[in-house]
Amino acid sequence: MSAPAKDTLGLLLERAESERDTAAQVLHAACSQAQAARAQHGELSGYRQDYQQRWTDSFTQSATMDIVGCYQSFGQRLNQAVDTQGRVAQHADQRQDRAREALRLAELRVAALRQLIARRQAEAAKLDQRREQRANDEFAARAHLRRMAHA
Repeated sequence: MSAPAKDTLGLLLERAESERDTAAQVLHAACSQAQAARAQHGELSGYRQDYQQRWTDSFTQSATMDIVGCYQSFGQRLNQAVDTQGRVAQHADQRQDRAREALRLAELRVAALRQLIARRQAEAAKLDQRREQRANDEFAARAHLRRMAHA
């Protein structure tokens, strides 16, 4: 393989490896964010259940209309928060999936470039071997002609 081609492929490989490393970092961050979003959704859902259970227990004793109104108002806001956090967690999971796919594609590109470099090196080695064999054959033919000429 010629030096410029080797340098070019080497640079392409370095760039692809850099992009792969960046994609791995993005995936790591996306995984952390998705996990945090799911955890927060779980905590909010758990809090909502506790809140509903506490107020259900309180209502069995007695409650004024003002307290019931406050309960309902806060319950609605809590439901909205749980729903919103559920969507945030869903979007975080989607970002994680996209980051995982981007990393997979970057790894495929690195593997393809490595395979191309190996193939080009094998072709160059084969070409060098043919040249060497041709030179040896020519040397042997000339030596034979010289011996025949001196005989």
